[in-house]
Amino acid sequence: MERLQLVTSQRTSRPRYAIRRGDVTPSLAPRLKGRREKYNFIADVVAVSAPSVVYIDIKDGRRLDLYTGEPLTLSNGSGFVVKEDGLILTNAHVVVNKPNAKVEVKLIDGSTHEGVVEDVDLKSDLATLRIPVKNLPTMKLGSSADIRPGEWVVAMGSPLALSNTVTAGVISSTQRGSEELGLRGKDMVYIQTDAPITFGNSGGPLVNLDGEAIGVNSMKVMSGISFAIPIDYVKDFLSKSKPKPPPVSKRYLGITMLSLTPNILMELRVRNPELPTDIKHGILVWKVIIGSPAYNGGLQPGDIVTTINGKPVYSAGDIYTLLEGSTGPLQMAVVRGQQRLVLAIIPERKVGKHDLI
Repeated sequence: MERLQLVTSQRTSRPRYAIRRGDVTPSLAPRLKGRREKYNFIADVVAVSAPSVVYIDIKDGRRLDLYTGEPLTLSNGSGFVVKEDGLILTNAHVVVNKPNAKVEVKLIDGSTHEGVVEDVDLKSDLATLRIPVKNLPTMKLGSSADIRPGEWVVAMGSPLALSNTVTAGVISSTQRGSEELGLRGKDMVYIQTDAPITFGNSGGPLVNLDGEAIGVNSMKVMSGISFAIPIDYVKDFLSKSKPKPPPVSKRYLGITMLSLTPNILMELRVRNPELPTDIKHGILVWKVIIGSPAYNGGLQPGDIVTTINGKPVYSAGDIYTLLEGSTGPLQMAVVRGQQRLVLAIIPERKVGKHDLI
């Protein structure tokens, strides 16, 4: 075997190593022992901060993926929990301007919950949303007033839909004005960092070595130049945000329909003599939106719904009453030609007014 023999140079007292056969190589491990635990400060920050970081998925409520059958993903982003009762902070551009969209939030334990947007400030590009979960780990908010160029920071989030991703770098500038970035109407300053921030990182925290969020990852200009919203703006935004009453919502099916009056029933029997003679009431399904709860549950145009959850249906008003007065799936008795079916439709919650039920 060979080992390194310590040899002293004649010109300098600096040691060097020579190899001699038959010797055992001395290990340098004792000199390195403990360095991993002592110097891995980034891993220490991640261990403290990661549990409060979430992955945000924006789903299309009306369109399905042809291959998976799941709602299409419109976009994704990141966020972090600021209150243990389910309040989450993210960028406004992550959750706004997405019509017919549903916000899904994935926690570090892998569980997924539907989120409701509570407050939005487009000027600062900040938004809050809430999920129905309590006792969540929260991110400690630091201060962006005393940060310094050259300070180590950790960017956390979900770039390219890869949840719980970590990058590190230093602060390049603490006062990069919005005018310098060509952002009109903002009147803000941003934190510039070389910590890589990519698509999907938006809304995630920029964390200092004390495990405190000092900014919200917002945008990337090019490799090595990224920007974050200072946490002091966030604190001001959160202090002005007031709890709002839950929005008025309707359970959404995704159909247009027609009440079966005696005249309409007579016309249907003329067109379809095979229509069962015992049909005296119900609603005629005129249109079904592709990807809607009604579509997913198997309802088709031309179906006649006679009862829902065992209760007779006479008009569209009965549908509204049953939608708002019940929870869970709706068991619909349906006549389709000569067939009699029972379909389970799971309505969705939709905020605001809709032309369709």
